[in-house]
Amino acid sequence: MLRGHQSWVFANRPMITATGVTGGPFEANGKLANDFDLLYEDLWMGKESYEKAHRLLLEEAIKIALQKGNIQKEQVQFLFAGDLINQITPTSFAARTMQIPYFGLFGACSTSMEGLALSSFVVNYQGAKYVLTGASSHNAAVEKQFRYPTEYGGQKPPTAQWTITGAGVALVQPNELGKQHPVTTSATIGKVIDMGLSDPFNMGGAMAPAAADTIMAHFRDMQLDPSHYDLIVTGDLGRVGHDTAFELLNKSGLNLQRKQFQDCGLLMYKDDQPVQSGGSGAGCSATVLYGHLLNQLKKGTYKRILVVATGALLSPLSFQQNESIPCIAHAVSIEMNEEKG
Repeated sequence: MLRGHQSWVFANRPMITATGVTGGPFEANGKLANDFDLLYEDLWMGKESYEKAHRLLLEEAIKIALQKGNIQKEQVQFLFAGDLINQITPTSFAARTMQIPYFGLFGACSTSMEGLALSSFVVNYQGAKYVLTGASSHNAAVEKQFRYPTEYGGQKPPTAQWTITGAGVALVQPNELGKQHPVTTSATIGKVIDMGLSDPFNMGGAMAPAAADTIMAHFRDMQLDPSHYDLIVTGDLGRVGHDTAFELLNKSGLNLQRKQFQDCGLLMYKDDQPVQSGGSGAGCSATVLYGHLLNQLKKGTYKRILVVATGALLSPLSFQQNESIPCIAHAVSIEMNEEKG
C-alpha cells in the first residue's frame, strides 16, 4: 500500500530466501571477501572482453541464487536487473542466457534497490511467486566507458571512487511465517535531484543530496524516527559524499547517529587499498547487501536496516555536452522474519 507521497509498505513482508554474490580480484582482497559466494582471480575471467566478463558475473550470481534457493530457473516469473554499461547489455545478454522473463532496469548505482523495491511490490501483491533481482558492475568495463581505459593509467583525484567488480542477486518470494529469512517491509522511491555538479570524479558529492532527500522522505512518509533502524546504509557515496549526506541530514533536523550511518562503498575495501574515496558501481550496494549485510542480519548483529542505493544518471554523451549530473536514490527497509508464536 502507498504510505505518504513516495513510499510503499509491504504488508505481506516478501522474503529474500537466497542470494548469489560474485566478485573480482580486488574484492577478494577486501574486507568482505568471506561474504562472497564466488571470487575470480583476474578481471578477464576467461573471457575475451571485460563486457563478457561482466555478463559472466551476473550469470553466475543468478545460478548461485537459484541453487541456494533450491529452485529451477523455469520456476522464476521475472528478473529485475541492470548495470552501468550502455543499453545495459551485460544484463540483457545474461537474461538471454537465463531465459527468464526480464525487466531491464537503469538507475545507475541505485539499480539494486530499484530492483528490490519493484520485486517486493510484485510479490507483495501476488504478481509472482518467485522473482530474481540484482545489479552488477565491472571495474574495467565501466572505467572504459565513463572515464579512461585502465591501461591508460590516468591519475584520479582523491574524490574519485573505485568501481566494484561484482554482482549481487536475490531471490524474492512470498512470506512463510516462521521461516528465518530476511524480509522487505517498505520502500521509498526517490526523485531526481540535481544540484548542478558536473565533475565525474566526484560522484559521491553529486549523489549526496539525492540520498538525503530520499532518507528524509522515508522518515516523513513512514512517520518513523531514525532510531527505528540499527543501520542506515547508503549505496556508494564514498567518504566525500557520505560526510556530505550526514551533514545535510543533520542540518535538516534528522536525529541521526554517526555510528548507525554507514556506506557500502566504505565497507567493501581495506584502508590500504587504493580506492581513493571508496567503492562505487551498480554492483556495490548489491554485493554488500546480498552478501555482508544480510549475513549480519541473520547473525543478529542488526534487527532492522534501511538500504539507500544512490545513482548518478549521467552518460558519456551528457558529460560531453557539459550537462550537470542528475542523481537519484531508492531506499528499502529489511528485517528478519517473524518467528512462529
